[in-house]
Amino acid sequence: MNNYNTIIIGGGAAGFFTAINLAEQTENHSIAILERGKDVLQKVRISGGGRCNITHAQFEPKPLSLNYPRGEKELLGPFHSFMTGDTISWFEERGVELKIEEDGRMFPVSNSSQTIIDCFISLARKHHIDILTSQNVAAIEKTDSWQLETKTDSFTCDNLVVTAGSSPKVWQMMKKLDHTIVDAVPSLFTFNIVDKQITELAGIAIEARVEIPQLNLESQGPLLITHWGFSGPAILKMSAWGARELHNSGYKFDLIINWLNYLSLEECLATLFERRKSSKKQVGNEWLFDLPKRLWKYLVESISLTEKNWADCSNVDLHNLATLLTASTFAINGKSTFKEEFVTAGGVDLKEINFKSFSSKKQENLYLAGEVLNIDAITGGFNFQNAWTGGWMIARAISMSTQSQ
Repeated sequence: MNNYNTIIIGGGAAGFFTAINLAEQTENHSIAILERGKDVLQKVRISGGGRCNITHAQFEPKPLSLNYPRGEKELLGPFHSFMTGDTISWFEERGVELKIEEDGRMFPVSNSSQTIIDCFISLARKHHIDILTSQNVAAIEKTDSWQLETKTDSFTCDNLVVTAGSSPKVWQMMKKLDHTIVDAVPSLFTFNIVDKQITELAGIAIEARVEIPQLNLESQGPLLITHWGFSGPAILKMSAWGARELHNSGYKFDLIINWLNYLSLEECLATLFERRKSSKKQVGNEWLFDLPKRLWKYLVESISLTEKNWADCSNVDLHNLATLLTASTFAINGKSTFKEEFVTAGGVDLKEINFKSFSSKKQENLYLAGEVLNIDAITGGFNFQNAWTGGWMIARAISMSTQSQ
């Protein structure tokens, strides 16, 4: 039997952050991380294209919490205790300098996720934290202490921390411990379309407003045309905020794009009428509104205006063009995972968690952090910030309870 003061199920970002902070805040406290795979910190490794998007340069709790479609209200309090500035200080005090990019995402100066992995592994060894891989927890029981079974070993501990991500198997174990599980649906994904003409414009990025009227969803931001459809922050934000509605639609719906961002149909028409008065050129050779040339040609060609002179355009022609510019409609059929960063909405119901300590309201000495909870964020480093905050709060709670005994 392997006995520990605290066992952490899950060798990812939240698990390591919890373990290291707990070790730093307590003395003679035995800690083990149980990881089901052969390697730890795999999501850290691939995050941000291998650069590890650690957090986001948003330094106020309220605006930071607004980036969480699920968890916004619950994380506001914890962010007053540990958030972006604390994360930056934590890493810099341990030799990892961070940098802010133009879009607010923060990465290690080294541009390598290996820097974060090395930092965590080194600190875990320094504090004698046992990192046990290929330990797939098969059963959890609560008696006077926690009893854990894997295929090869048995463990006991006083405090159990679950940071196993969106693992259906672990969720089922939490269910047996009286927790309610909110069914998982994908979040953070891109949209697939059938229209091959638009996908030939792959690589074009533009500030746009997008909406799905039938699902009452809208979003704004950079939109990227890809070989399979649409991506970019505007789509990813929409996929996160509308995760359940999009899932229920079977990922089949009409997406309306305003290529002119906030410009209305009427404002667009006014510009087109002015151009008709003043230009002697062909519509296809004089693109407006700073639109990419390829996109402009695609739009005017789709309504046969390419070789027509501006002066010869009828009111109906201009109205059709204005409609396309401000409300192009595309049939979406399916989704694709955003890079390798598969995120789900779902997990342990947030009403059953005490967010002053990230502890279970159902079981004593049980703590949960990261994606095992029904918390997820839009892209940009926010999911990791949730992991750091939860890990820090748990470490502080266990440390305080240990000192008071």
